[in-house]
Amino acid sequence: MDKNMRAQKIHDTIETNFMPYAMSVIISRALPEIDGLKPSQRKILYTMYKMGLLKGARSKSANVVGQTMKLHPHGDLAIYETMVRMTRGNEALLHPFVDSKGNMGKVYSRDMAFAAARYTEVKLDDICEELFRDIDKDTVDFVDNYDGTLKEPVLFPCAFPNILINASQGIAVGMASKFCSFNLREVCNTTIEYMKNPDINVADYLMAPDFSTGGELLYDRKQIEDIYKTGQGGFKVRSKYRIDKKNSLIEIYEIPYTTTAEAIIDSIAALIKSGKIREITDVRDETDLSGLKITLDVKKSTDYDLLMTKLFKSTPLEDTFSCNFTMIIGSTPEVLGIKGILDEWIAFRIECISRQLMFDTTKMKEKLHLLLGLQKILLDIDKAVMIIRNTEKDADVIPNLMKGFDIDRIQAEFIAEIRLKNLNKEYILNRIEEIDGLRSGIEDMENTLKSRKKLNNVIISQLKDIMKKFGKDRKTTIIEPEEQEEIAEDIFIEDYNLKLFLTKEGYFKKIPLTSLRSNPEQKLKEKDRIVQTIETSNKMDVLFFSDQCQVYKMKAYDIDDSKASELGSYLPNLLEMNEDEKIIMITATTDYSGFLVIVYENGKVSKVDMQAYYTKTNRKKLANAYYANSPVIAIYHLIEEQEFALFSQINKVLLFMTEKINIKSSRQTMGVQVMKMRKDDKIKSVCTLEESGIKDLDYYRTKGLPATGKFLKDEDYLDKQIKLFE
Repeated sequence: MDKNMRAQKIHDTIETNFMPYAMSVIISRALPEIDGLKPSQRKILYTMYKMGLLKGARSKSANVVGQTMKLHPHGDLAIYETMVRMTRGNEALLHPFVDSKGNMGKVYSRDMAFAAARYTEVKLDDICEELFRDIDKDTVDFVDNYDGTLKEPVLFPCAFPNILINASQGIAVGMASKFCSFNLREVCNTTIEYMKNPDINVADYLMAPDFSTGGELLYDRKQIEDIYKTGQGGFKVRSKYRIDKKNSLIEIYEIPYTTTAEAIIDSIAALIKSGKIREITDVRDETDLSGLKITLDVKKSTDYDLLMTKLFKSTPLEDTFSCNFTMIIGSTPEVLGIKGILDEWIAFRIECISRQLMFDTTKMKEKLHLLLGLQKILLDIDKAVMIIRNTEKDADVIPNLMKGFDIDRIQAEFIAEIRLKNLNKEYILNRIEEIDGLRSGIEDMENTLKSRKKLNNVIISQLKDIMKKFGKDRKTTIIEPEEQEEIAEDIFIEDYNLKLFLTKEGYFKKIPLTSLRSNPEQKLKEKDRIVQTIETSNKMDVLFFSDQCQVYKMKAYDIDDSKASELGSYLPNLLEMNEDEKIIMITATTDYSGFLVIVYENGKVSKVDMQAYYTKTNRKKLANAYYANSPVIAIYHLIEEQEFALFSQINKVLLFMTEKINIKSSRQTMGVQVMKMRKDDKIKSVCTLEESGIKDLDYYRTKGLPATGKFLKDEDYLDKQIKLFE
């Protein structure tokens, strides 16, 4: 180890070196404060204010960057990039602070670079008047800059809740911040209503976020209220588009704030390349001076809205904005909801107005004091002139005036500084006419300072003026829940008709009907046979019921297509089944409508609602799929009621209608006794009426359940029938 180095505990190193750095990043760099600005933004704007750029012509950006370095000792590019984001040309803010000329890039473009600082020009936008309102009247504290040569404000006395109006994002050490933007009119109106009644529901007035890039916000009231309450949460924003059927085009002209045109184009191109999207023939960026435009060339037969639905599902054309309202309050980072933010802003604004009123009151009192002294010399102007003329020494003028008119030094100095030509009755009368107005103004200000209600009225009046002067219509459209279309997860899955085959030996085939028509002959293992066939489609859920009281679930499109000339998939491997477990029945459904009829060996039959097998998550296996205390003979999935024939081992037969059995929502229902069984008897087989081959149907029917059934007649005892149930 180097002799100049000494061992140090890691805890001490972190506390000594890292913690001050972390706190500096959190407090003085990355997170916004109650005026909605980060320190770097505040330094740039204040520099422009001191340069006189609130009025008058623009200045070169390079000039502003250079001047800002007196407050912000960072590289010129870092300062310039921060300023670019605040410009009107960049379009990152709903209400930009900087009026710009030249190429400032675009917030919606990843690759459109802004011009160098020597080419662009800037000045403060009109809304900055409200940002700096009365800043020279001691409304906020000032501190020394980094080298003590200049003063800079700790905060701006922002006359509107800018923290909610312009979007901001920051990553500190161990925490981050992400504010969405809101419409200025809505924010100001919400603030006014909240000051009148703190019990309001903010969501009734502050409808939803509003972004400079527009788009459509998919509105969810509960989601929005949670964000307003906790300061955290997310919501979805999607792009706006227009369709040109004549030229087979789709033009996307507004996109989510969180993405860029290049990211969208790259994502669409990847879908085209992978073959998931076949309707698009070309995608290009046609953004120009009129604004953003992404153009899609599509085939003439395209379903335009369905295509856009697919793109919303799989590209940043629809994106989620995740809110995190972390800000610095005092010197502490806090996560606040909307009401918490408004409370802090109102308290801050009341302090600013109080300080401004105290400043103005002091100035008015000072002026009143001088005018009261001037009023006294009105009684004898000649005496004042004589005192000044007859005083030999300059230093004695002030004391002699003080003695001659019983005034203090400040008043005497004011009188002594009046030019000789103004020492006339008319001038003095015109000046002292202000006394009554000053007294009235001082009284009004002092009364306002003592009344919280009057201070609130000042804030409300200012907010109304700002709404009138700077209010704009919403850019982001709100899409109500009833107008929103749910995007199916399987939207990219090709749907086609197919047949499912289950064999006795546990093989399973999924064969498209088009393939089956050309080659209908099925290949099977020796001594194997097909026990069940279902005609369905590729977007169905397939349910596999096993003899171990379990049901396996798969999406049909997740199973590989097979051919009649192939054996198919071996289910124990496909489903990862237990040892010695066998599939006894398969069914397919999308909406889980209908019911299952389950026939047990002990003569009982259960009727289970198919909804009992529906799960919100994509569970692959459900245990306890049916009643387990008696072996299952057969399972049927029915949509409508049907009549079945039960056959027992001693050749008794019973016909019954499923409508006589009550449907149950529990999968494990034991069912009801349908056929009364002798001790040495049990159900051997079950089939539909059409499959039974029975001729005298009424003979085997029964009015009530359970019933003993009737012995099979000779004419109904067919070898073919017996083989069917072996």
